[in-house]
Amino acid sequence: MAKKAAEAGRGKSAASQRDRVTLAKIVELADRVSKSAFAGREPKVEIPSRTRSNTIWNRKRGILEMGGAASERELFNLNQAKQFMQTMLHASTIKDLIEADKTSSLRGVFYKAKHTVAGTKENTFDTQDESDPILEDLEVTLEALREELHIFAEPRGAMVGNITIIDKGDEINCRRMGTGGYQIPSIVEPDVIRFGKCEAKFVLHVEKGTVWQRFNEDRFWEKNNCILTHGAGQPPRGVRRLLQRFNRELKLPIICVLDCDPWGHYIYSVIKQGSISLAFESTRLAIPEAKFLGIRAKDYEACSLSEAVKIDLSDNDVKRAKEIAAYPWFEGHKGWQREIAHLLKNGFKMEVESLITKDISYVTETYVPQRLKAKDWLD
Repeated sequence: MAKKAAEAGRGKSAASQRDRVTLAKIVELADRVSKSAFAGREPKVEIPSRTRSNTIWNRKRGILEMGGAASERELFNLNQAKQFMQTMLHASTIKDLIEADKTSSLRGVFYKAKHTVAGTKENTFDTQDESDPILEDLEVTLEALREELHIFAEPRGAMVGNITIIDKGDEINCRRMGTGGYQIPSIVEPDVIRFGKCEAKFVLHVEKGTVWQRFNEDRFWEKNNCILTHGAGQPPRGVRRLLQRFNRELKLPIICVLDCDPWGHYIYSVIKQGSISLAFESTRLAIPEAKFLGIRAKDYEACSLSEAVKIDLSDNDVKRAKEIAAYPWFEGHKGWQREIAHLLKNGFKMEVESLITKDISYVTETYVPQRLKAKDWLD
């Protein structure tokens, strides 16, 4: 009991320090706006640009980083006035959340700020599609991640495996999570999620929950001494952050099993190098050492798969594959150039589920174990 209380205390202390720093940044932002107004200058906010042109590939670190370009959001500019107001509204909501020591969902923050402007028929926000980008603007402006703003997204993804974690003081044995697994929350910082006993030697991350269910049902994680995760397709921040923490703090290799198509390649790219829209978070999300085990373009012949597994590449697939091949981190990688060229030569894509045509448990009992033993992967 004393140990649990001490761990909770350490987490609360770390969170309090983080909150003080974030709160100070919000107050500083408000001070700059108010000082400009009182001085007779136009209130405005400088927003770093979350664009491809402002994204830099740091070859030495192996991650995408945000450049120094920024744009100004001005109150007296008719094209920007509404967004300026929305930015201030969300900053105020975040300040309230931090001071109350509470969190809210993206949807909740949208509704908290949504109302009709007095004397008009104009709403502050019409849809959540307006709200979410403003929150991302605040993240980069304040240099604070979403969890530091006390905002969480709907959890997506799950895990099982040979590890015990402490979630807000509650001990979770991920070896005994049944068929559903432990749902990975969107906030997984050390003051929320701590690592306990871990025997796992690596993390196997699969693309979809349907594939994860096969691995879990076959108890792959138990037979192969690993942690098994999925991100329901494109993994959300919480999953990516947890994977990075496994890699950095526990020194566990991250090995990915994804579809053989441009989307699977893109998911791997995001896990490994980061994404353009979240380049400002790459330091805490990207995993340069992540490995792509499969499914591979060579597997149609290597695994003697049937014609039924083929899904013709669309024109958009071909275009996307060529774009991915031109990414700086893939452009000079002979293995990835061969992989994408082989995909285009095949003229079809394949899903991980296609391996079921060999046997219901072929992917868990033959395909992945053999590839792991041979260290047959792309990095």
